[in-house]
Amino acid sequence: MINEPIVERTEGAIPPTATDRPAAAEGRRPPRGGPRPDRPKRRDVNGWVILDKGVGMTSTHAVAVVKRAFNAKKAGHAGTLDPLASGILPIALGEATKTVPFVMDGRKAYVFTVTWGIETDTDDAEGRPVATSEARPDRAAVEAALPTFVGAIEQVPPRYSAIKIAGERAYDLARDGEEVVLVARPVQIDHLAVVEHTPERTVIEAACGKGTYVRALARDLGRQLGCFGHVSALRRTRVGPFTEADACQVAALEEAGPDGNGGALHPVETALDAVPSVPVSRDMALRLMRGQPVILRGRDAPVEGKAFATCGGILVAVGDVERGELVPHRVFHLGGTSNRSA
Repeated sequence: MINEPIVERTEGAIPPTATDRPAAAEGRRPPRGGPRPDRPKRRDVNGWVILDKGVGMTSTHAVAVVKRAFNAKKAGHAGTLDPLASGILPIALGEATKTVPFVMDGRKAYVFTVTWGIETDTDDAEGRPVATSEARPDRAAVEAALPTFVGAIEQVPPRYSAIKIAGERAYDLARDGEEVVLVARPVQIDHLAVVEHTPERTVIEAACGKGTYVRALARDLGRQLGCFGHVSALRRTRVGPFTEADACQVAALEEAGPDGNGGALHPVETALDAVPSVPVSRDMALRLMRGQPVILRGRDAPVEGKAFATCGGILVAVGDVERGELVPHRVFHLGGTSNRSA
């Protein structure tokens, strides 16, 4: 699926009356240098917003909407969800942006629909047909084929993907009519199961790791079954620690406004649920904040691997434990709270 800008158009808009038109419409320009409306000052907001993105919205637009709803200074997302897809889009605000890699590396879950008989150049419903078939698989055939794609497999990404070839995005090259040849990459698919089936389409649920393309899975499944196929609907139901139970709607955020959205904000450290936590003293916390390693003591202290430190329940730093020392790679400035706006 391709992340393309959305062009919004208002159909049948009612033209303004004379009293509604600005002065410029009547031949008068607003005075130069006159007072401009005050724009709300951006705030330091730290935490995760788990947006249930609707079909038709780009991830970039979704980030802008959430940033505006919280009047936040800084925002980013953990894993693009294309316009054709709906579902979980984790959006990081403020200091939470430092934990984005941990969410992106997490497991993901999807429910998607494969429409049989047509393969497209984009491997989804937005592309043009490149192969067709009159054959249609029955449910038993689909279920028998799914185990082939479970486990550690090699997958060729879609031609229309964000993968770079000699510094250029594959989808840019494909749009320009250039030949795009992508090599297979290792991906991990943990679970595939048929949810619903009709002769024309099959709904499948999937759990997979980073870098897996559901579109490529639908394409390869259709080829193996000898009937071709493409993704016609896609919903992401999980990203790392975040699920549909954590999600909120755009309309609810916009209605609540910056001062009423606190309930939709998850603590920064929620992204680190799979990482061990170690409490540290204030002196140790100050050392970590300066980028200096600290020696971890105690029977439960991790010996090796990723870990994050807290002081008084506040996230301080995340890094690697090496020979009993925590070496910080990211430090956090949360001002005494991890999920409250300034």
